[in-house]
Amino acid sequence: MSNHPRVHFILAKPQKREKRVGIYCRVSSNSAEQLNSLTTQVSVLTRMTATVPKWLLVDVYIDIASSKAGSSRKEFTRMLDDCQARNLDIILTKSISRFGRDTVEVLDSLSQLKEHNIRVIFEQEGLNTADTDSDLMISIIESIAQAENESRSDNIKWSIKQRAAQSTSKLYNRKCYGYKNDIDGSLIIDDAEAKNVQLIFDLYLQGKSIIGILAELEKLEIKSPTRKEKWSKRTIEVILSNEKYIGTVRLLNSGEREAHYVSENNNPAIISNEKFQAVQIEKSHRSNVVKGKDGNRRKTRKYSSKKEDK
Repeated sequence: MSNHPRVHFILAKPQKREKRVGIYCRVSSNSAEQLNSLTTQVSVLTRMTATVPKWLLVDVYIDIASSKAGSSRKEFTRMLDDCQARNLDIILTKSISRFGRDTVEVLDSLSQLKEHNIRVIFEQEGLNTADTDSDLMISIIESIAQAENESRSDNIKWSIKQRAAQSTSKLYNRKCYGYKNDIDGSLIIDDAEAKNVQLIFDLYLQGKSIIGILAELEKLEIKSPTRKEKWSKRTIEVILSNEKYIGTVRLLNSGEREAHYVSENNNPAIISNEKFQAVQIEKSHRSNVVKGKDGNRRKTRKYSSKKEDK
């Protein structure tokens, strides 16, 4: 009989995974870049689930949809249905912007999930709805949403500025009455319309008012840019102020800090510089608003043309 005591090995029971986890991911398109982002989201959140012994990954919900309010998010809806059916305890998602398309939608969804005692963890922001006060959560989400909107706006403005500075903006060759685009997209003169533009400038310098010009165009049966019998006052005013008719395009005049990008000789001119400036001076003379010490004020009498009734 052996004198050595017996050693009994007690195998540790695997820890029971008690919390059922769902992963939600969303991208805005099926482009290669967005699909790579989707793969990364799923991979990161799956590894995150595996690091917590009590978590059990039960489903992954994936939407490929735009940020527009009307776009479909079938997987998001399926996830909410599973939450209502008590099939999930935790939702992992990359960020607030991926979870919802706007602040209202995010807050509404979180409110529904809170009613079912389901917590949402935002990996990028490091937020856990179970550990965050409701009012604070709302404040955080609204702040992040505002920051993202400002960032998106800044990116758009930066892109426009870059294209304008490099003369690659499509706005340089956006056609207006009197022009058309050639096969390369550059502006060329539309001879028939250009004659009407010249007529409008000449009539104004002859003393015709905007109303008088409208009457003359209708008398000559010249159709408007939208092919209507009658022209609008606004159309005539825009034509008389459009620097494109002297070959100049001015972009980004939208605030004190915005740069002005001016492209001279951008396109062939329909009106000479001298005639265009003469019209601007005449418009100033006819204006019913004058500048004074106390700001702008209206003249007591409007300009009237004696030639109108002749």
